[in-house]
Amino acid sequence: MKKRTKIIILAVMIVLLGVTGYLNIALNNSVSDTPTSTTTTSYFASYRQYREDRRDQMLLYYQGIAESENSTEEAVANANAAREALIAQIDKELVVEGLIMGLGFDDCVIALGSSDVNVLVDASSVSPEVLSQIVDIVENNLNIDFENINVIPVD
Repeated sequence: MKKRTKIIILAVMIVLLGVTGYLNIALNNSVSDTPTSTTTTSYFASYRQYREDRRDQMLLYYQGIAESENSTEEAVANANAAREALIAQIDKELVVEGLIMGLGFDDCVIALGSSDVNVLVDASSVSPEVLSQIVDIVENNLNIDFENINVIPVD
């Protein structure tokens, strides 16, 4: 190659390197300037993922009991009943979470206990009117008494 061609190629590469550096700085500044609520979003997503993984394990456990040749008829019946109860609980939770998000929340998860429920909503606070609506949704769909419902804003 001629010396002139090498100089032109080198100059173009230096200009491209400069443009790349400028774009990197400009894009990083624009990304860091935009506020995001990734902490709460990742909390809700990680909670859902944990809950789903745990339930998948439980369903496999019940299925293993039901399909085992060593299981008694009573054990199979109990495993099938527990699996059906878990599936019904999953359906109820999905309905309740959807109804609560319909009130204007970006995200919501519920954690059902044996006699209580915790409702976590993506908000810094919850007004008394909305709190009343959430409690009404939970009472009507899950048959949980008012005293056993905890609404927790997560911001």
